[in-house]
Amino acid sequence: MRDFGTLEYVLDTYSKNWTWKLTGDRAVSMVARVIPQAWYGNGPDEAIVPDTQQNVQKIKWIIDRYPLEIKSKLIWNRKMKRVVEPKKKWTRIEKLRKANPGNQFRGTLLNFQREGLDFLIKSYGNALLADEMGLGKTVQTLAYLATEKQTFPALIVAPLVTLNNWQREIQKFLKKRSRNGRIIEEEYPSSVLIRTGKSQEIGKYDVYIINYDLLYKRIDDLSKLGIKTIVCDEVQHLRSKTTKKYSAVKKLAALDSIKYRIGLSGTPIYNRGSEIWPIVDILRPGLLGTFEEFCEYFCYVNEKGKAIVLENKRASLGEELRKHVMLRRKKSDVLKELKEKVRYKEFIDSDISYYQTELGKIWQRLEEEQKTATSAFDKFSSYKRAIQSERQAAGIAKVPHVIEFVKNIMEIEESVVVFCHHKAIHELLHKNLSEYLPSSIIGGQTDKERQDNIDKFQNGETKLMIAGLRAGNVGINLSRARYVIFAELDWSPAIHRQAEDRLHRIGQKNTVFAYYLIGNGTLDDHVANVLVDKSYEIDAIMDEKEEPFESREKAELILAQIHDKLAAR
Repeated sequence: MRDFGTLEYVLDTYSKNWTWKLTGDRAVSMVARVIPQAWYGNGPDEAIVPDTQQNVQKIKWIIDRYPLEIKSKLIWNRKMKRVVEPKKKWTRIEKLRKANPGNQFRGTLLNFQREGLDFLIKSYGNALLADEMGLGKTVQTLAYLATEKQTFPALIVAPLVTLNNWQREIQKFLKKRSRNGRIIEEEYPSSVLIRTGKSQEIGKYDVYIINYDLLYKRIDDLSKLGIKTIVCDEVQHLRSKTTKKYSAVKKLAALDSIKYRIGLSGTPIYNRGSEIWPIVDILRPGLLGTFEEFCEYFCYVNEKGKAIVLENKRASLGEELRKHVMLRRKKSDVLKELKEKVRYKEFIDSDISYYQTELGKIWQRLEEEQKTATSAFDKFSSYKRAIQSERQAAGIAKVPHVIEFVKNIMEIEESVVVFCHHKAIHELLHKNLSEYLPSSIIGGQTDKERQDNIDKFQNGETKLMIAGLRAGNVGINLSRARYVIFAELDWSPAIHRQAEDRLHRIGQKNTVFAYYLIGNGTLDDHVANVLVDKSYEIDAIMDEKEEPFESREKAELILAQIHDKLAAR
């Protein structure tokens, strides 16, 4: 591969400081767009960049795409070195034992689930159960409700798509306890799904089940019920402390009647480590201090105002969580009989002519909207629309080759799940793969339609499931398949992990093969790299991994990539 220019460590005559000098029109063009602190050197094909850690990371990002001849190799290699500390084995304050569930529980717990029950008991029911998806966080929670004293009435707050599943699991795993304490074997606790935001008397039940988006509208009604336990399923919905649902849960969790607060999520951190603070602040107020104190000790704030957990603080944050509030088990730790996931990044062809034409339209529309924008909010909204438009254009450009790939897999495998993001892509896949009579999960379905499609697939009535990434990534079991294909990529690694774990869960006896389809000539590869970088921060906190992490803010640079692709035509 040819070099696009040079990189040299020089003493700048203007600032009298040591700096990086880049030459080459493509590299300098990217510098001008992504490093605001840079200035031109001797002419438009030479850029001078201040020598800071953040700028070095961005230069590395540029070099990955436009190879430069490095003239100061010794210094550059020293800057690139990362010190990796020996891996620590964190220990718990108390060793977990295999607890036995109370006599109100119906069913059998696996050994690691009994340890999960013991964890909830020892944490006094104020904890984050963060097992990987598919390990039975729901059943461990129900076992706790059946074991601890005075847990009812309980409030389950969950995503809309999981409400019916909670009601089914309650009926499956819990027995009815009468007012005098007698267990009624053939009955189960009373429960109600709260479906309306209109304020009205709810009535007396053992369990109240409501979705996050309705909660703030019914908070006054719920506050009168004497709720003892609040369970927040997929608790990552509370990762932002500025939302109405966070404020509503925070207010309910502070009621005098509440004794137990349980959060459930295999992916409590979606994009940034600082997202854990609002969640812990509900489950164990004060454990991580105020948000300002948390940020001062654990984080730095990037140029976008986002709090990012420092690389050398991630392990200690993970230790603090595991000591006091969080139980995290991976499938490989507790289910030796469950084979691991295998991921492939597969490059496929794309309709480049269509893609480039759409990029041109996106850029033109973006420039027009930026000129007429009257506020920072308008400009940011325009920016987001451009990114989403590019993602859809990339998806459509590779659809014919995605279809071919799916058909090839269908020939060798009995059942396959295909995830996509945009409705237009979903429709194209459904239409062009209609010969397989696919099941479908997509936003806007009723609970019954959704469950009918899941049952049809799980029962073997169809061998193909086409699901929306955000509509089909939680609350469902697709363990009949072992092949999952991502026709499109989302920006959050957590979304992909959740989708994979619809297959990779209890009941799955085979290795799960996940194919991420990357469209040649599109920005798919860039998005895949963003997912990898975000995963480093999340894994270092959640799973005690210590891996090199480069905070290059790639997601914020995608417009520069779009512009560069247009310029290169």
